Amino acid sequence: MMSLIWATISSTIRLSVPYTLAGLGGVYAERSGVTNIGLEGMMLTSAFTAVAVTNTTGNPWIGLLAAILTGMLLGVIHAVVCVTFKSNQIVSGLAINIFASGSTVFFSWLIFDKTQIEVKAKLSASLIKALKPVFPSAEALFSRFPPLVFLTVIIVLVSHIILFKTVFGLRLRSVGEHPQAADTLGISVDKMRYSGVIISGALAGIGGAFLSLEHAGYFVKGISGGKGFIGMASMIFGKWTPFGTAAAGLLFGFGEAISLRVPSSLVPSDFIHMIPYVLTMCVLAGAVGRATPPAADGVPYIKE
Repeated sequence: MMSLIWATISSTIRLSVPYTLAGLGGVYAERSGVTNIGLEGMMLTSAFTAVAVTNTTGNPWIGLLAAILTGMLLGVIHAVVCVTFKSNQIVSGLAINIFASGSTVFFSWLIFDKTQIEVKAKLSASLIKALKPVFPSAEALFSRFPPLVFLTVIIVLVSHIILFKTVFGLRLRSVGEHPQAADTLGISVDKMRYSGVIISGALAGIGGAFLSLEHAGYFVKGISGGKGFIGMASMIFGKWTPFGTAAAGLLFGFGEAISLRVPSSLVPSDFIHMIPYVLTMCVLAGAVGRATPPAADGVPYIKE
């Protein structure tokens, strides 16, 4: 019984990583006043990039870096469209998602001649190999909790400090609440919003790399499976705060962990796979009316 409980807890922690990272990306973007529903597409594109670069170079850490840069690049594109050209933020995010869905399949066929690509090297395996001579317990630790799990914990803590304890965080939040007042004080609204969206892309990139390099060990069409959208639900349920978002990510991770342990002989598999999404709808229904987004979220700033 205890082994089952511990296995469920460890699975919950691992499975919460993409939800938490996507949710944190949403926190940075929306705290700056930009809605980023393109997180799903950013995760999907980064997941493909991570595997493609890892298999080409043989180094998963380079693959991780490439995934982060891919997410940041898509963040720049979203920021240019939404911040510079003041276009509809929802439409821009949808365009990124559609682009990611088609382009990842296209390049999978073009480069590898197949849509399911096995990764040749995992981050955890490479770290274990490097640390085992000096840290014998590395294999037991990182085989259960991949390195990106620990990185996610650090990101959550650092994000809380950045957003609520630094001048950068104060300025980022100010342009999301009252951009006119921030502009009057000499804060560049466009610069802060660009920063928020690019950071959100970087975090989505790490989440995508986790899915392909650690969680699945391969890339396949649609590997993100709506996790970017559920990450945004984590952001809303967590009231646009890093700790709240991480707690909501754990909740969704727990829902997925439970779905993986329900015997298909008792419940049809289609219903089992619905658990994380039904949980998302229930959480959002309960959060409506109690979660207040930044006042200028989704509103383009036009300097008068």
